[in-house]
Amino acid sequence: MIFLQLFLAHILTDFVFQTSTWVKQKQKKKSKSIFLYIHAFLAGFLSYLLLRDWDQILVPIFISITHFAIDLWKLNQKKDNLKYFLLDQLLHIVMIVLACLYLSSSFDQIGPVFIQLLDSNQFLTIVVAYLLIVFPVGFIIGKATEKWHDEILKNTKEPLSLKAAGRYIGIFERILVLTFILTDNFSAIGFLIAAKSILRFADKNEASARKQTEYVLIGTLMSFSITIIIGLLVRHIAF
Repeated sequence: MIFLQLFLAHILTDFVFQTSTWVKQKQKKKSKSIFLYIHAFLAGFLSYLLLRDWDQILVPIFISITHFAIDLWKLNQKKDNLKYFLLDQLLHIVMIVLACLYLSSSFDQIGPVFIQLLDSNQFLTIVVAYLLIVFPVGFIIGKATEKWHDEILKNTKEPLSLKAAGRYIGIFERILVLTFILTDNFSAIGFLIAAKSILRFADKNEASARKQTEYVLIGTLMSFSITIIIGLLVRHIAF
């Protein structure tokens, strides 16, 4: 409940009440922008209102100060891209979690819970499975299909796809497939197969287009097959 209250305050602060004018002036003037201070104050003020614990003033102050520091750090980065946006949001969430632990007096429970997770066969098996499908499996598929990739490149002057698009598509599809298997939603895997079928090439009569289709199909089937096998093994070991 406390986390949801503080997280709602964060969402309202960063995405509802913050206008594009505020953002532009913050990016331009950084620490000299009045909107940076208003924004940080708003984060603490909304947290105070939503918590409704009128005697607890330290948490809103903590939220305001950390929100200011994190935003200022982000504003001083050379690029305003997805990487820094995600890091910014992650840091805000970490501060919210720390505030929740303080309010619930649960700091002493962090160690035992962490140790319990490390001793959990189910937790470790699931973590290993997700790491496998995200990293090594992608490398294996890339190496296994490398000869066909090179063959297609010889016959076309244009790139096969957007830079690294295939790799990210593969990662997301494997994450979804594994999640569906672990949550006993096998039928949902058909949704992914249907989604993959929307891939079309300009002229199916051309040999190069056919080779590209076959290349994508081979990679997809390998990705699905390996992930399904890993998912079934995890269900057998951990469930």
